Amino acid sequence: MIEYISILGSTGSIGTQTLEVAESLGIKIVGLAALKNVSLMEEQARRFKPEYVALHDEEKAKELKLRLADTSVKVDGGLEGVCRVAALEKSRRVVAGIVGIDGLLPTVSAIEAGKDICLANKETLVTAGDMIIPWAKQRNISILPVDSEHSAIFQSMESGKPKEVKRIILTASGGAFLGKKKSELENVTVSQALAHPNWDMGSKITVDSATLMNKGFEVIEAMFLFGTNPENIQTMIHPQSIIHSAVEFTDGSVIAQMGLPDMRLPIQYALTWPDRLVGPYRGMNFFDLPPLTFQKPDYETFGCLKLAYQACTDQKNMRIVLNSANDMAVEAFIKG
Repeated sequence: MIEYISILGSTGSIGTQTLEVAESLGIKIVGLAALKNVSLMEEQARRFKPEYVALHDEEKAKELKLRLADTSVKVDGGLEGVCRVAALEKSRRVVAGIVGIDGLLPTVSAIEAGKDICLANKETLVTAGDMIIPWAKQRNISILPVDSEHSAIFQSMESGKPKEVKRIILTASGGAFLGKKKSELENVTVSQALAHPNWDMGSKITVDSATLMNKGFEVIEAMFLFGTNPENIQTMIHPQSIIHSAVEFTDGSVIAQMGLPDMRLPIQYALTWPDRLVGPYRGMNFFDLPPLTFQKPDYETFGCLKLAYQACTDQKNMRIVLNSANDMAVEAFIKG
């Protein structure tokens, strides 16, 4: 098992859960980076005692430096500071949990420094997967998925060889608006969009889940991570979020990964791979599960998913435009 990690996006949902998992496993934190949450970063720095922390917001970084003046923690600021955390020599793996396109350059810095990547940032592969994946392979760097669906595919893939894979089955809960028609979505509120039925996630990804744009990004991500074509990736609505995804092999066998909807499980697997360690999480009692149901996506109502499939086969520019347009749309929606 690895002993040292750095976390990019430590104050967000993935970051805070990663710290919880790392603490339970005895993994030491070398570096932490985030956008601007001074208070939480100070709390994390004092509790986990990293060698180095950084805030992207340089003014907030100055404030953090004053707050941590009585400690030995080094404080940095700006994008360059975040990239320096990503490349810290002592860490073996870097958890890439920064939301949005801001996570791309720090992830690049980590790869350049030879770190294995626990990838939670979808935008890195959505916008630059055609460069990131070949580059990581060339440098013998592992890209370990943190998303529950891609972690499930990654684990299921271990049951066969890449050439034996017939298709990937990517599951989706359906989000907060499952079953609604387009006319019913014209006046939805932010609080409605953020009411995800199964998962505890950050605001941006929860809104993306409600529109199925998140699932669309996951299709693009899976295309690059697993070296397959979009026509070999089937999206399936599974409201209970128990089957996290599956792989069908050429002999007709389907291998699925199941578990309760808890992000700490795929986080732990990314941190401990290729090993499996005992974790503090409750197991799954099959007798307590609700009936498991499956349905086809409504591409007419949730057009974002259809756009993402189209972006898989179009020029790279469409993926970049799709990502940027979605970022702006979600930000405007959340701000009201």
